Amino acid sequence: MCLPALDLLAGAGYPLELVGKPWATALFEAYGWPVVAPRGSWIERIDALRVARIAQRAEQAIVFTNSIGSALEFRLAGFACAGYATEARRWLLARAIAVPEAWSRDMHTVEYYFELARRFANVDARVPERLSLRLTPAAQARARALLAAAGVDGPYTVLCPAAVGIHRGRPKAWTGYPQLCAELIAHGVRVVACPGPGEREVVAAALPGGTILPETDVATFAALLSGARLVVANDSGPSHVAAAVGAPLVAIFGVTEPARTRPWTPDAELVGGPNGWPRFDAVWERVGARLGLALGVPS
Repeated sequence: MCLPALDLLAGAGYPLELVGKPWATALFEAYGWPVVAPRGSWIERIDALRVARIAQRAEQAIVFTNSIGSALEFRLAGFACAGYATEARRWLLARAIAVPEAWSRDMHTVEYYFELARRFANVDARVPERLSLRLTPAAQARARALLAAAGVDGPYTVLCPAAVGIHRGRPKAWTGYPQLCAELIAHGVRVVACPGPGEREVVAAALPGGTILPETDVATFAALLSGARLVVANDSGPSHVAAAVGAPLVAIFGVTEPARTRPWTPDAELVGGPNGWPRFDAVWERVGARLGLALGVPS
């Protein structure tokens, strides 16, 4: 959800080096931005940041997350940090930017990050209405190879039943995927899934009869989503990746706030909300309509 903010900074002439998870290297492979993925102990992560600062001659850092720990690591690595003045971390920031008033209401996270970048760069800009993640030809070729190896040679729909973590004590994954998969297959739809790390057993159990691809890098996964007839996902990383590559999308909500975390695209269909998961027939109606299926009563 930082992509519009990063595009804004790059367009304003800032050379970017990203700090994040190891998978970010593949995700942004089309951009040429170096990625530092500190690992190990707290001291080892600070050392990695310090080495990157010296190597890139970078003195400034923008901390998009609200955590105190991230700001402290950058500060101890010698960066002059900019970020939102949240909680007790103001003293860690060389440039503490006031949290937008709208954040206390229903400001989306994309808007929140974009506003931080806009104020940092001191430019007049409006957040785009959709994400636009670039993909390399190599990533698209890898996705085609995965599909071919699995015998998928025509239109396919991607289901993403896994969602990591608990939100306010409740699981973040809808439980209707086995029935959805069965109904789609009964209607002649090729169902495909591509599990993330450690998700294969969960995904296979949720999608009996579906084609389960091998785990791959996130850029290849994004290319796979970009070619789908439809993507159905929980409010999770795959939902945002699907939105970023312009894939047709049905996003299912049950515990999180769509106002803050919905896929950032006007084309996504949202089903459910923060106070409970939708009934199966509500999801089936949206999915069937997006696929142009002649809907009957689900079995």
